[in-house]
Amino acid sequence: MSELDPQEIRGDFPILERNINGKPLAFLDNAATSQKPKQVLEAIQDFYFRHNSNVLRSDNTLSFEASELYFSSRRKIASFIGAKEEEVVFTKGATDSLNALAVTLAGRYAKKGGRLITSILEHHSNLLPWRTMAKKNGGEIVVVRADRTWRIDIEKLEEELERGSELVTITHVSNVLGTINDVKEIARRAHKHGALVVLDSAQGVPHMPVDVGDMDVDFLAFSGHKMLGPTGIGVLFAKEKLLSSMEPWQMGGGMVKSVEPEGELLEDLPYRFEAGTPHVAGVVGLGAAVDYLKRLGMDSVRRHETDLVRHAFDVLHDDDIEIYGPREPDDVCGIVSFNVKGVHPHDVSSFLDQDGVMIRAGYHCAQPLVNSLGASAVARASFYVYNTPEEIDRLAASAGKAKGILS
Repeated sequence: MSELDPQEIRGDFPILERNINGKPLAFLDNAATSQKPKQVLEAIQDFYFRHNSNVLRSDNTLSFEASELYFSSRRKIASFIGAKEEEVVFTKGATDSLNALAVTLAGRYAKKGGRLITSILEHHSNLLPWRTMAKKNGGEIVVVRADRTWRIDIEKLEEELERGSELVTITHVSNVLGTINDVKEIARRAHKHGALVVLDSAQGVPHMPVDVGDMDVDFLAFSGHKMLGPTGIGVLFAKEKLLSSMEPWQMGGGMVKSVEPEGELLEDLPYRFEAGTPHVAGVVGLGAAVDYLKRLGMDSVRRHETDLVRHAFDVLHDDDIEIYGPREPDDVCGIVSFNVKGVHPHDVSSFLDQDGVMIRAGYHCAQPLVNSLGASAVARASFYVYNTPEEIDRLAASAGKAKGILS
């Protein structure tokens, strides 16, 4: 059993006190976004109430205070993923990070004759930007299939690397199936062939210990709102030597040391990649979210979610319910996708909503993967630190009722 006590944690989340349709809220849609503890909400409120100012601009008390909060959050977030401070760039989210990378690296890796490798498991945010830039620049994008465990087929990846590629862009954890790719082995093989590795860790960083140095990825993207933080803030990690060689994707204030009529001198890392006024309150909120998760311990977070997945597999074990993906709880990161036979997943989701159980249904911005499952849509329950086995019991009971009433 995990050491984490969700009942104690739930007191930190005001929204969980709500009733939906007269029933206690069971929020099982955490892969879409997470709820926010009062510690994060209070940190954001305190910033706006007491310290609100632009950062790195003015020589006054408020600006100094805001800047120190900004610096402090960057230090926390860098430490959380095992990175240097200068390797952490703030963005609007994982989608923004991946788009920025695709635009910036396309001229080098997606040009005519270039081959980019990705996988069938990808969220659209890690497929469409690269495909768009490959089309625009005359490059080729290769999609590697999944193996029998619904991870990237590493042997097929190896075959494609042998045919030539300079960049591999993959997901850390499938947002549909929760399967966890062997990132360290993928990076080893990619680097052996001289390819860089981009990791979409939107579903990884919030749910397990992550060390970019140990995995040896070259780039990593994640979002704050999926890990107890606010919306509109995300992180792009890039190895210092690579970030130093990249051109900024936006120009403007705050990212230059000096500007002359004939040219400009860029700021040091990472500030040259953060043009304009940053989302300071979002950075502060994300720093508070990291503090919260560190207090819980990411190993405990992972074990708690594994326990919840195990329980979900047990209570959803029914001839009328089809579960997708691997069935070993240790192979899954907090996500269970399923369908109730004879009932459309959107109808299942709406029915569960009437019982106060929040899930998501559809193709989850990963349509190629969902289609490869032989489905046009799936229902998805996704768990986090405040979820309980009792909420999963309610999910199973409501899904059973849906079969009896809607089929």
